Amino acid sequence: MEEESQHGMPLIGDAFPEMEVETTHGTLTLPDEYEGEWFVLFSHPGDFTPVCTTEFVAFEQRREEFEELGANLIGLSVDRVHSHIKWTDWIEEELDVDIGFPIIADESGRVGTELGMIHPGAGTSTVRAVFIVDPTSTVRTVLYYPAEAGRNMDEILRTLRALQTADEHEVATPANWPENDDFGDRVLLPPPSDDAGAKARVEEAEEKGYDQRDWWFTLKELDA
Repeated sequence: MEEESQHGMPLIGDAFPEMEVETTHGTLTLPDEYEGEWFVLFSHPGDFTPVCTTEFVAFEQRREEFEELGANLIGLSVDRVHSHIKWTDWIEEELDVDIGFPIIADESGRVGTELGMIHPGAGTSTVRAVFIVDPTSTVRTVLYYPAEAGRNMDEILRTLRALQTADEHEVATPANWPENDDFGDRVLLPPPSDDAGAKARVEEAEEKGYDQRDWWFTLKELDA
């Protein structure tokens, strides 16, 4: 395990902090519970609130897509396990959606505080945070949303796919990938770090037929 963040909360590139949490699926130890797997941890301000309810329904409705990408879902709020259970029972009864992922009960606020989910303007509630953590337990994405704005599942899934694509192919993805208006689903090669690398990149682009606009801006198809 890498050293924990020195910033007071985990940031991109930090190791996800080790913690034991109580959930609707029992006691779990993070990140060990998902060792070797991706997981997406997301917090909500509170149970029995309208925006949070729509978000949890949306996460559950897309859970199979996350799992197909090898990613586990886990929710969190400062409510008790009993409250989580009553809330998810209501969701199943009223909205016909059975929440299948665990929800952390952080009644003391300990977990939310350690993860930087409790902000001054949010009182004692957790803000809408999202952490995407990779199979090495490294934080790869941190997203924050205000209480008024529900999260977009497409963007969270897109980010997860982009991270996995970047890792597998050693590339970067353009804005709005894989539906960039100018470049479609092509990806970008990382820019060379020195003069020799720049010259080699130009030669490589010519040899392999990459779309090179300059030595530092080279596009390619994923299968090229």
